[in-house]
Amino acid sequence: MRKVTDLGLMKRNKILHQAELVGGNFYHIYNRTVGNEVLFASSANYRFFLKQYSTYLHPWVETYAYCLLGNHFHLLIRVRDKAINVDKVVNFPKVDDFNKSETIPNHEMVSGQFRKFFQSYVMAFNKQQERHGTLLQTPFKRVKVDSDNYLTKLIYYIHANPQAHGLIKDFRQWPWSSYNSLVSSLPTQLERESVLQLFSKLEGFEEAHEGYRQVVLEEGLGLE
Repeated sequence: MRKVTDLGLMKRNKILHQAELVGGNFYHIYNRTVGNEVLFASSANYRFFLKQYSTYLHPWVETYAYCLLGNHFHLLIRVRDKAINVDKVVNFPKVDDFNKSETIPNHEMVSGQFRKFFQSYVMAFNKQQERHGTLLQTPFKRVKVDSDNYLTKLIYYIHANPQAHGLIKDFRQWPWSSYNSLVSSLPTQLERESVLQLFSKLEGFEEAHEGYRQVVLEEGLGLE
């Protein structure tokens, strides 16, 4: 009887963490390394990860928040209703009679671009570090975000990761998250206006994060 229960739980967890990527929906994308190996060995690695992410995924997804840490990462995305600049997508199938400007994202397309993105980073990292083999766990985790309340709490959660893991005293000072880009006025590929609207603009965004920082300091935070 215990085995049946365990199998049922495993099946539910698989469904929860391997959601289909559908246009118009929000998702929490996250993953960590095998055996807690280092994912980023230098600042250049962090920058390269973000560059490859933009190259492979920006045409397919809108990015609301992210955080990169030593051995794992978190992304909050919305799959686009219609892909943009698909003619620039790396390794996109070449079909003469296919109007790529009208591409509607589906699970196969978007998950395939994520896999190519991960492969491109790992291949470069392995070469640089003179290592071999798998670096990231598979499959990557993806959980559908189905409410505004969940969405705003997830933005807090993602930004608070470095502080909750004890990597820094104030998560707002972590250089490899979207927090400072969201409060900045500099150009960004992040969905800054949409994020700030969730918090009644910039002041509400900053106040909410300060309140959440106090929760992390006083109560801690359960993390993946």
